[in-house]
Formats: sequence, C-alpha cells, structure tokens
Amino acid sequence: MNSRPPLTVVCFAVSQEAGPFREQTGHRRDLELLLTGMGPENARSAFAELLARTRPALVLSCGFAGGLNPALAAETVLFDEDTPPGLAAKLRALGAQPGRFHCAATVAGTAPEKAALRQVTGADAVEMESGVIREVCRLQGIPCATVRVILDTASEDLPLDFNRLLNEQHRLDPVRLSAALAAAPGKIPALLRLRRRAQGAAKTLANTLARVLESPPGSV
Repeated sequence: MNSRPPLTVVCFAVSQEAGPFREQTGHRRDLELLLTGMGPENARSAFAELLARTRPALVLSCGFAGGLNPALAAETVLFDEDTPPGLAAKLRALGAQPGRFHCAATVAGTAPEKAALRQVTGADAVEMESGVIREVCRLQGIPCATVRVILDTASEDLPLDFNRLLNEQHRLDPVRLSAALAAAPGKIPALLRLRRRAQGAAKTLANTLARVLESPPGSV
C-alpha cells in the first residue's frame, strides 16, 4: 500500500515569497505549499479550504515580515517563541532567532507606524496572515509555527503606500501601481532595490526552511 507520509503544509501569502522554496523542495509528497493570498481574511479562507480536504501533521506560516524591533536586520529569519521545541532547536542551529509577531490587517509601511506597533504590541515583527493560521491550528490541535524573514527593518519606510495599491481582494493592482509610479517616478529606484532585497530574503528563508524540513514532521 502506497500511503502518503505525514504532511507538512507550508503557507505563503504570494508567489514572490514562495518561489525559491518551491524550487528547492520540488515535488516531495510530504510537503504541500499553500498560497493564501495577502491579509487575514484571505489566509482564513484558504486555510479553511485546505483543512476541509486534509489534516496536516505540521503547519508553517512563512513569508516576509516587517521589522518592529530595531535590532533586527534585513534578511533575519525569525520564528515565534512558542514554536515546538524540536523545531525551535533546528531553527536556532541554522541562525534563526526567536521573537514575537503581530498579525495586522494592513501593511505597516513607515518607520513611525512600526514604532507605534512596537510600543503597543511589544512584537518584534509584523505580518498579515500567521496570526489567523495559528489561531485555527490551536483550535484544531495541529502543531504550527511562524517562520518569516525580515524584509524591511524598523527604521525603514517602504517606497510606496502599498495599502493604496491593493484591490478589494487584497491583491496588488497593476493599474494603481502604474499610476503611483507615474505620479512619483523618483520612487522607482527604491522600489527596484526593495524587489532585489525581496528576492534575496526569499532565498534566505527558503534555505532555512529546506534544511529544517529535511526530516519528517514527527522528528521536529
């Protein structure tokens, strides 16, 4: 009988975050990659659809995060403090750091916004999907962890207000993006730098995840 091994589901919001991990892990039968879309509501809906057809042995919520802790540099891999001990030990051995995440409904795009979130929440980083996924996993008794990479640091402003560029489905609207760049062409170099950093950060995260997941869920 060719039964499927215990399943690890690795969640990302968008393909830009997930691409390098997909390239490294290929078609392993013990891994499933779930693209949830951006934001809490998309994450809740996509994860509910997954749970309707399968029950994972382990869930990882991954992708980019904005730094709230000024000590965190770009491309730092951060995992939440209540990660299962075996998995946490593997992450630490690979240079990842424990911390606290805040799950927000909107993009925190400026240094003052991040400073305010840090003061109110005490979190080290902000993201938009993990809180919802982890809440569902707790209710279902499914082991879960957040493992993310810092894209923009606490002291940095994003080059554009991405909240204004998202459509009703919380997807980047190319028409709005084009209009924003036409109105402020001086932002283009900073946007290209952010894109290059995102590519490097996604690779850094993929390398960490691939090494952590070399062994099946039961061993972490």
